[in-house]
Amino acid sequence: MSISEASKELGVSTKTLRRWADDGKIKFERSPTNQRRFYLSDIKRIIPRDIDQVDARITINYARVSSHDQKADLIRQAQVLEAFSASKGWQFETIQDLGSGLNYQKKGLKKLLKRILSGEVGRLVITHKDRLLRFGAELVFAMCEEFDTEVVIVNKSSEELTFEQELVTDMIELVTVMSARMYGARSHKNKKLIENISLAVEASK
Repeated sequence: MSISEASKELGVSTKTLRRWADDGKIKFERSPTNQRRFYLSDIKRIIPRDIDQVDARITINYARVSSHDQKADLIRQAQVLEAFSASKGWQFETIQDLGSGLNYQKKGLKKLLKRILSGEVGRLVITHKDRLLRFGAELVFAMCEEFDTEVVIVNKSSEELTFEQELVTDMIELVTVMSARMYGARSHKNKKLIENISLAVEASK
């Protein structure tokens, strides 16, 4: 497509489309007469969303761990996300959350979802899919797609768990939450129960 045809299809000026092309946001080829030509497939893919919109809106880094004992891991996770976003030149904020991946009521998660629904988040960055939620992450991803929020998973394959490993992790998280509610998160009974469960899991391997 010519630049005039492509700009008309996208509903932007030729000046804007030329700037996007120069910035590498959309591919193009040069014709024998040195005119820009754009791929129809790219134009159709871009139509639902404004390329500049993603960069103009904020990038949210979301980091989560399950318990207070993993606070150091939470800090490292946030540092990885921030270094990644900074290397891309994105304007970002970081939300840190503490709680089970089975808990949908976490303060940070609720804040994240509220901001996505407001339309102000252009990009969500997480280290692994299960850092968002153990179950239900796909629903959040569908919400992101609806509100034109790009999802970036930094490590897509380095933390692959077997079904059995995921089941054990989920059970420990579930018992941790229930025990904390019954005895208090810092109580001796709670810590002893979690310790015994962890020992039983290790012994069964």
